[in-house]
Amino acid sequence: MKIFPLITAAAVSGVLYLLVMERDYLFTITQSEPDAADTGLAAAADPAIDSVTAAVAPTVSVVAIHSVAQSLDNAVVLRGRTEAARQVEVRAETQGAVISEPLRKGTAIAAGDLLCTLDPGIRATQRDEALARLSEAQARLPEALAQIPAAEAGVLSARARVAEGRARVAEAEARLAEAAINQSATTRLSEGGFASETRVVGADATLESARAGVSSAMAGLQAVEADIIRAEAAVQGAAAAVEGVRAGIQSAQAGVAAVEADIARLTIRAPFDGMLETDTAELGSLLTPGAPCATIIALDPIKVVAFVAEADVARIAPGALAGARLASGQEVVGAVTFLARAADELTRTFRVEIEVPNADQTIRQGETADILIQTAGQSAHLVPQSALTLDDDGRLGLQTVAADQTAAFLPVGFLRDTVDGVWVTGLPDQVDIIIVGQEYVLDGVAVTPTYREAAG
Repeated sequence: MKIFPLITAAAVSGVLYLLVMERDYLFTITQSEPDAADTGLAAAADPAIDSVTAAVAPTVSVVAIHSVAQSLDNAVVLRGRTEAARQVEVRAETQGAVISEPLRKGTAIAAGDLLCTLDPGIRATQRDEALARLSEAQARLPEALAQIPAAEAGVLSARARVAEGRARVAEAEARLAEAAINQSATTRLSEGGFASETRVVGADATLESARAGVSSAMAGLQAVEADIIRAEAAVQGAAAAVEGVRAGIQSAQAGVAAVEADIARLTIRAPFDGMLETDTAELGSLLTPGAPCATIIALDPIKVVAFVAEADVARIAPGALAGARLASGQEVVGAVTFLARAADELTRTFRVEIEVPNADQTIRQGETADILIQTAGQSAHLVPQSALTLDDDGRLGLQTVAADQTAAFLPVGFLRDTVDGVWVTGLPDQVDIIIVGQEYVLDGVAVTPTYREAAG
């Protein structure tokens, strides 16, 4: 057996191992380059160098695919429950015994349907009494209104007397002025010996009489002016009496309205279409204000409620398409109708509500639901899972074929795993991805790719 072929095979295997598996180490220990002159001499001395270099630096054959980025529909996955769109516990607003037959839970009802009727008691008598007080108050109003014209007439009469009194005062003052002039003239004539003492005494008496007339006229005027004040006060009193009667009428009307409203509360009706979740109050039971008559829920449409984490809330918008799979296996589709603006204080999550149709009311309140809420699409590549690799730093990525036909590692982000492969992000829109041989190449290694059609 010849040993030389074995030695040759071992040497070639060692060189290939160093080039493929220990390439970085080989480059490190061979960083020092010979001078150009030495290189030229060596090349001139040994023409076989080129063939040796080609033998120690071969390209690596790999299989690759041409991958084009696609828009991937993304979704937020949540877990929640169904909830009635409307629910109310109808309660009594007045007191009374139930006199209507009860309706059983599960009964479908429409808005305005009678739920409970209460015994009216003496409310009819109370209404008649309130109506009588209203009639009495309304009957007093004409009498009170009639007092106003009489009082106003008294004011007009007093004003006329005041004018007359002022005229008498003016007349008395004129007489006083005339008497004063006569008295002065008579006194001067008497001093000259042209008038008798008797005439002087008469002039003085006339002057005093005129003064007394002015005082009397002034007193009469003041009395008439006092009558005006009393007459105006009478008008104001009549007006106040009218307002008092009208206030009494309003009070009586309020009493009638209160009794009638209390009578209206004796019949308790459904506020909206729905279904009874509880029996209505039993016949003969006493209801007080605030006591429950029945509980009504509306299930069409129905809400699917969940709580989304802070990291995902920005990806959801009202109106977004959403679907849910119930615990029974039923699948429903709807739209986001509400997204909370404030987080729950304890969980720091945000409430989201999805409205879905439930015309047949087969979906019940409180069912568990797995929810998908559609979000904006994201550019991604579909690659075989086996093509994923790790670099020396432990980053997940893919080996790709660069434009100069060398391997290039690109880190990626993982989006979704499917039966056809995995969706990843972080790559250019068009890229050649090595799917076979990626574990045997490093950045910068020359490759000879063979292309395969990419998965759809």
